[in-house]
Amino acid sequence: MRYNFTILLLFLSFAVFAQEDAWVYFNAKPNSQAFFSNPLTELSQRALDRRTNQNIPLDVTDAPLEASYVNQITISTGIIVMAQSKWLNALHIQGTQANINALKGLSFVSKVDFADKTLNTTGKKVSETKTTKNLNKLEAAVDYSYGNSANQIQMLNGQVLHQQNFTGQGKIIAVLDGGFPGVNTAQPFENLRNNNRILGGYDYTSRNPNFYTGSDHGTKVLSTMGGYKENFLVGTAPNASYYLFITEINAFENPVEESLWVEAAEKADALGVDIITTSLGYFGDRTEPRYNHTYSDMNGITNFVSRGAEAAFSKGILVLASAGNEGGRAEKHIGSPADAVSVLAIGSVTASKSISSFSSIGPSSDGRIKPDIMAQGTASVVSDANGNIGTASGTSFSCPIMAGMAASLWQAFPAKTNKEIRQMILASSDRYTTPDNNYGYGIPNFGSTLGVDVFGVTSDFLVYPNPTKTAVSFLFNNETASVSIYSLLGQKLIEKQITNLDPVLSVEGLNNGLYFYTFDAGSVHKTGKIIKQ
Repeated sequence: MRYNFTILLLFLSFAVFAQEDAWVYFNAKPNSQAFFSNPLTELSQRALDRRTNQNIPLDVTDAPLEASYVNQITISTGIIVMAQSKWLNALHIQGTQANINALKGLSFVSKVDFADKTLNTTGKKVSETKTTKNLNKLEAAVDYSYGNSANQIQMLNGQVLHQQNFTGQGKIIAVLDGGFPGVNTAQPFENLRNNNRILGGYDYTSRNPNFYTGSDHGTKVLSTMGGYKENFLVGTAPNASYYLFITEINAFENPVEESLWVEAAEKADALGVDIITTSLGYFGDRTEPRYNHTYSDMNGITNFVSRGAEAAFSKGILVLASAGNEGGRAEKHIGSPADAVSVLAIGSVTASKSISSFSSIGPSSDGRIKPDIMAQGTASVVSDANGNIGTASGTSFSCPIMAGMAASLWQAFPAKTNKEIRQMILASSDRYTTPDNNYGYGIPNFGSTLGVDVFGVTSDFLVYPNPTKTAVSFLFNNETASVSIYSLLGQKLIEKQITNLDPVLSVEGLNNGLYFYTFDAGSVHKTGKIIKQ
């Protein structure tokens, strides 16, 4: 009831009493030295380690807001504080235009920005098409029995990472969305629960620790990464860990959602997450049209949420955002925070790799390539709050599919920075040298990062990784095969029968160097070279 009650109060506050939304920015953090003397008061050890590992120094944006400033705003007549951001040194407030303007006279206030830009001296197009209960809110191995979810993984050559046991283990993903009912009960999330991979969360919209509530859109989003139901649905990062944050007010659209998003991102940073994925976007469709953004705002620096997302990236976090579902509208361009420079904006393609009709296009208003990359968002396989496996469509789902693969990739290359992982993903994409404003840099090939350059499983035969340090895997269509390894002098060193269920051949006992293999499976006969490192 608290959740609904809070939403009602918020609605009354701006609809009935015609209060304005605004951001008030402070000009200093005079007591920041206390933070630098003891950073663990604000940041976990894991957050500090992330900065150390990526050579990111602490700075004043990491320090908390000046409490005395917040208190003076709080006690100002008619001002309600809705959210706060230490990164941007700002508060999101509500009040009358006169009361908000009066804050400009305070010595510690640097500026005030009204959400209604006509009052200045930004709506949300939830990267999804909010139409029906179908949630076009962005529709919808170790060999894994992917079932119907195979295509959304194999399109990215993600099974190559999974077959090498890179499934997100040790990486933490924060999901910012509209709700997560059923994650605590439904079968496809049992693997996460049994292995304590749901690390926590929070409902920022009602200031409530119960995050297993709200829209099941977030539940579906999470299922594309962390879901596991053999032969039906396997997520792209089934062994990653997750924080779940509700920042989306489902009853109406208001600028405060952007501020709640930034507040949640700051919490994610403090907890030490590696990746933020969000299937929310802000542009038009706000309950009050005067709060809508325009295309000119999509430059990565104008919108509050985009500046917050860029700040998150500066802390060493990889940030992914849905490009949007406006491809069929008159205004087709990506929203925010997808417009931020460092954010990976994820568009949607069909199962056959053609751009989805709803997928928002680029460029950003300042001319940068957007979206950045693409994944399957048409008929993505998801789980609902009851554990039912079905499909949904939207960039809401192409984005987390990509985020899970990014976690698996980062597990494979743990010494890489977020900037390096981002560049690896872009550079592996099929349009990297010829990007455009529909597909961006194209569809990534996560297998290429391990030396497997063929997309999906369209090839009849693959051997990977090659070179290798410990083992090679064989991808083939027959049920069984015989593999032999020979020295350069023709001496048979290894002979083994393998199957599609167990296609791995250990080469740990071999010295470093060049070897030959033979492969026989029915009418398929292959020979080739293997390099042991």
